[in-house]
Amino acid sequence: MAKVISVVNQKGGVGKTTTAMNLAAVLSDLGKFVLLVDMDPQGNASSGLGFGHDKVDVGIYEALAKQKRVHDVIRNTAHEGLRLAPATPDLAGANIELVDMDRREHQLADLLSELKHAYDYIIIDCPPSLGLLTINSLVAADELLIPVQAEYYALEGLGQLLQTINLIQTHVKPELAILGAVITMFDKRTKLSEDILHELYKYFPSTIFRTVIPRTVRLAEAPSFGKSIFHYEPGGKGAHAYEKLAREILEKHQI
Repeated sequence: MAKVISVVNQKGGVGKTTTAMNLAAVLSDLGKFVLLVDMDPQGNASSGLGFGHDKVDVGIYEALAKQKRVHDVIRNTAHEGLRLAPATPDLAGANIELVDMDRREHQLADLLSELKHAYDYIIIDCPPSLGLLTINSLVAADELLIPVQAEYYALEGLGQLLQTINLIQTHVKPELAILGAVITMFDKRTKLSEDILHELYKYFPSTIFRTVIPRTVRLAEAPSFGKSIFHYEPGGKGAHAYEKLAREILEKHQI
């Protein structure tokens, strides 16, 4: 059965989608069968793998709305072991439509229950908010990966995020676990980045990954070419960092 990991931070611009997309890509390159689920209506994870809105007619929204079977919206990607459940612009309306559904927090979990037997990992890219799409993504997950940008403003929303996670653990899914926090956009030349790392230990005393993701131009450029960093600059610092993060996760799972 797949291990389901939601990549979540309600603050935008912290490297969440970059992390979800490249982690999914490198896990597949390391021999795992992986599904990336794009739950962000902006669809950046989808376009970052070559599936922009002009190339996607159905996606995860149509499965949530029960217009399509979830199997019918999944696409192959340029990475052999990586499949994608893309986002379409219609996904933006799902926050409203889910409100009146029975078991509204469980809609994504119910969909993924049909798929878990077929994958080693399911990675969910969450929207930068704490609305129903994110709640669905948290309830569907076994574990949460929290990217945190190496700047002080990035720490501001962590308390609210952890409170939301605690509410879900208390009322909906007690077994939901935090896999860890990972520092993104890290610049070792600045004292600020080091300060943020120390500050983060107050929030996650035992669950910070040793790997830090550097701030690089290539990581920022790759999605505009519809490629993961492993197909855009496979020998670069960004690719090396995400491979290291993936191996650290596999080590945690003893795989």
